[in-house]
Amino acid sequence: MTANTAVREVVVVGGGTAGWLAASLIAARTNESAADPIRVTLIESPDIPTIGVGEGTWPTMRRTLERIGLDERRFLLECDASFKQGSRFDGWVADDDGSSYLHPFAPPIPGSDDAVLAAWIYTDPAKSFAATVSPQAAVCAQNLAPKQASMPDYAGALNYGYHLDAVKFAALLQRHATSTLGVRHIRDHVTAVDSDASGDICSVATREHGSIRGDLFVDCSGHAALLLSGHYGIEFVDRSAVLFNDRALAAQVPVEPDSVIASQTISTAHAAGWIWDIGLPTRRGIGCVYSSQHCSDDEAAATLDRYLAKNAPGGDKSERTYRQISFRSGHREKFWHRNCLAVGMSAGFLEPLEASAIVLVELSVEALLDDFPENRAVMDIQAARFNTLFRYRWDRIIDFLKLHYVLSKRQQPYWREHREPASIPPHLMDLLELWKHRTPNIRDLSQIDEVFPAASYQYVLYGMGTAPPVSDLLKTGSAEQPVQQAEQVSMMARRLASSLPTNRALLDAIRSDPASRQVVSG
Repeated sequence: MTANTAVREVVVVGGGTAGWLAASLIAARTNESAADPIRVTLIESPDIPTIGVGEGTWPTMRRTLERIGLDERRFLLECDASFKQGSRFDGWVADDDGSSYLHPFAPPIPGSDDAVLAAWIYTDPAKSFAATVSPQAAVCAQNLAPKQASMPDYAGALNYGYHLDAVKFAALLQRHATSTLGVRHIRDHVTAVDSDASGDICSVATREHGSIRGDLFVDCSGHAALLLSGHYGIEFVDRSAVLFNDRALAAQVPVEPDSVIASQTISTAHAAGWIWDIGLPTRRGIGCVYSSQHCSDDEAAATLDRYLAKNAPGGDKSERTYRQISFRSGHREKFWHRNCLAVGMSAGFLEPLEASAIVLVELSVEALLDDFPENRAVMDIQAARFNTLFRYRWDRIIDFLKLHYVLSKRQQPYWREHREPASIPPHLMDLLELWKHRTPNIRDLSQIDEVFPAASYQYVLYGMGTAPPVSDLLKTGSAEQPVQQAEQVSMMARRLASSLPTNRALLDAIRSDPASRQVVSG
């Protein structure tokens, strides 16, 4: 490519959730009336299945689905989706202590960080922090939906994301992208990557369709990273010295039609990792995440067996099979090199705690589109900015995930080693020292649009039993206003509990509504 080459042909290599989300978002933002509009082509190997073990999204997915023009009811029905309002952590604080805390999606009550903390301390410190400062804790405890059936698409009484079937989601995105957004879909194997004299990728060779040229290539080829790693040799930065987990066993458990659908992802700690439990209308996705250095595959299977026997009884155990997934927590040294941008697992992967995988796809593509390169001349500048921003974001996500382990008082070797100073990133060490003296606040996080805001750190810090710093209470003055705010949260929680349906009731109502069937068939 030359400096004056316009960026008009975008080629996405790889399908799945990452590829089809990327293609859909780019195509949806394209100005079709432009003299020379952007064209999007997605090349997908016919032999590589989507890794579909049940996924959680962040609230950002509502904006994403709306931007690409998908009806929420269609999405919920075709993806066997349900509502997610946060993550609950069981048994993380100490060994078998019965502890549980919530990291909800709703922010705390309005006010300064000091006032929010004071509302908790001045009212009932024995009550959980989340339950004191957010009505969402009470809603989740009762398995309620975040909205009523009469509310418009993507609107709710509380902030929410989704639980979904990843295989069905990728299939829906494919249908929508090709039929509505004009994405060209090629099912074929990429056999070679070709560069021009400048070093840019000019085309990829396919087995059946020949050479597919492009101006910008989005690598969504998964862990292999065919373009960024395979062609350009961009190194993988291994972060497993911080995040130890490297394997998972996944199961799908059918549920009864009238069963309760949880409002949050449930993460239950075990001796060498944790277990996820994601509720969908027709099944639960349950899996055991663990470190192979601290737990054998057989031990992990036995741990999952015990969890299922206690929390999902019934069914024929002899017919139960677990799917094993191996991974390394880490990311590429760079995410955008020359005219190749890696998105999804091509860029990296972190253990699934707090469900950061899909949101990183959304954030990556939005960052590309917010400052889309008009031509090749500006691409290296924009790539450098992108790499700086996303290295920061990956580092902060790693800090936040590590926080959950560092604060635990569990005594098994796996948990003790997580608390070893050598395994804790220096940035997080500094924050932990600061938070002995004051509560987390926006001064600790330098980006305007942080992946995890200060409130998320507060939910985990105080949910895990960290004592609040006394100095914060000295800044609040009178206790009257914080107490009034806490009372308002309690009142709002009671109102929502009396007006919101359960997740099951709302999803059943959507499924039985003739208008919903028309949306799906249309």
